[in-house]
Amino acid sequence: MKQWAIRYLSYPIVFGGAATAILWGCTQGLPYWPAVPLMALAAIACVALLEQWQPYEEAWLAGHGDTLTDSLHFLVNASVLYGSIEILSWARTWLPAPAAWPSHWPVWAQIAAAMVVLDFGLFFMHWLSHRHRRLWLFHEAHHSSERLYWLNSERRHPLHAMMMGAPGFAILLALGAPAAVISSGLAILSVHLAFQHANLDYALGPLRHAFGVAETHRWHHKRDYADAQVNFGEWLMLWDHLFRTYRQPPGRIGRGDVGLDSPNAPATYHRQLLRPFL
Repeated sequence: MKQWAIRYLSYPIVFGGAATAILWGCTQGLPYWPAVPLMALAAIACVALLEQWQPYEEAWLAGHGDTLTDSLHFLVNASVLYGSIEILSWARTWLPAPAAWPSHWPVWAQIAAAMVVLDFGLFFMHWLSHRHRRLWLFHEAHHSSERLYWLNSERRHPLHAMMMGAPGFAILLALGAPAAVISSGLAILSVHLAFQHANLDYALGPLRHAFGVAETHRWHHKRDYADAQVNFGEWLMLWDHLFRTYRQPPGRIGRGDVGLDSPNAPATYHRQLLRPFL
C-alpha cells in the first residue's frame, strides 16, 4: 500500500500541494518573502525524502563524487531563482507597463498563464542549446551527471540558467506581467523540476504524455548524445508534441545509461563554470 501510494500520489500531493499553497498565498496577499520560497523548498525537501523511501534506482542513492558540485549549483541557482522578485521589481520600475497583460484575471489564472509563457521559452532555449556548440558548452554540465536525483534540477551553469529564462522573462515583462506573478510561477516550476529529475519510483500514467515528469525526461539524459535529442519540455510536453521531439520508447533508463561519453566534461563546480570560456 505504501509503495502504491508513493508511486501514484507523491506528485499530485507534493507538487499539487505546493502549487495550491503558493497560489493561495498570492490570492491572500501573503508577502512573497519568505513565504513562497519556503513553500517551494519544503516541497523539494519532500522529494529528497521520498527518494530515500522509494528510489527508482538504488545505485543512484549513493554519491558519485557529485554531491558537492550539485549542492553548489543548487545554492547559486536557487538563490537567483527565488531572488528574482527583486530583479523583476527593479526591472518593472523603469520598464513601461502596457495594458496587454490580463490583470483582470484571477491571480491563479495569471500565474498559470505566466508558467506557460516561461515554459515555452525554456523549451526553445533548451532545444537550441542542443544544436549550437557554444550554447551546448554552457548546457553540458546539466547532462554530465552520472545519476539522476533531485539536486540535478539546478545542475546548470548560472549563465545558462539565465539564458534559458530570458525569452519567457522578456515576453512577460513586455506584456506587463506583475513581478510577483512571474516569480510565483518560477517557484512552482522549481518544484516540478525537482520531480522531473528525481530518483523516485513514481508514475503519472497517461499524463506522462502531457507533463515532463521523470518517466519521460530520463530519456533526455541518455549517455548517447544522438539518443538524447528528445523530450526537451521542462513542464509541458505540448511543445515536444508540436515540434516532433517527443519520444517514449519501451524499456528502462537505469544505472550506467545517463551522463556523457565525452572525457572532457569537467566534474568540479569551478571547472564547469569555466568550461564555456576555455
